[in-house]
Amino acid sequence: MAFQPIDPSFFQLPTLELAQSLLGKLLVKETDEGTATGWIVETEAYRGPLDQAAHSFNNRRTPRTEVMFGPPGYVYTYVMHTHCLVNVVSAPEGHPEAVLIRAVEPLEGIHLMYERRGKVKKEQDLTNGPGKLTKAMGIVKEDYGKPFFERPLYISPGREVTSIQSGPRIGIDNSGEAKDYPWRFWIEGNRFVSR
Repeated sequence: MAFQPIDPSFFQLPTLELAQSLLGKLLVKETDEGTATGWIVETEAYRGPLDQAAHSFNNRRTPRTEVMFGPPGYVYTYVMHTHCLVNVVSAPEGHPEAVLIRAVEPLEGIHLMYERRGKVKKEQDLTNGPGKLTKAMGIVKEDYGKPFFERPLYISPGREVTSIQSGPRIGIDNSGEAKDYPWRFWIEGNRFVSR
């Protein structure tokens, strides 16, 4: 199947809107081993300077967060507990916000995903978490700063989503009241949504 990167204008949406609009879009990673793709089924929004859970809280500008201060639509990767996580930079330039891709539903390259993940028995466990999906799809820290609208790591137009749920973000218990913001979004009933 041939996939095309989405138009860069797609990323101009406000962060909370983008986090929901990404649901149902296709995440694609092309590598020498082959192409892996998955429908985005879960995201989390991080609103930057005023969001205690964001890496850019208080406009914290470091080599790691630098890409977030640029234009939207670029890749923000970082490593947490040995897992690489992938985010879409959002909001206008100078406003460091991002959307974490938390889970995808595999579409193509599933054999590659099993090879990369190792001992995974059930398909729904391949990509139902932010560290799982990056490993399965071959997304690495070195993808940092690349545009999500050009190969080899890109977002492609997807399928229509009819029912979106929202709730508190996961794993940010030390973030004051930010831990209660309902900025995690997922496709209702999808079995690949993280638990």
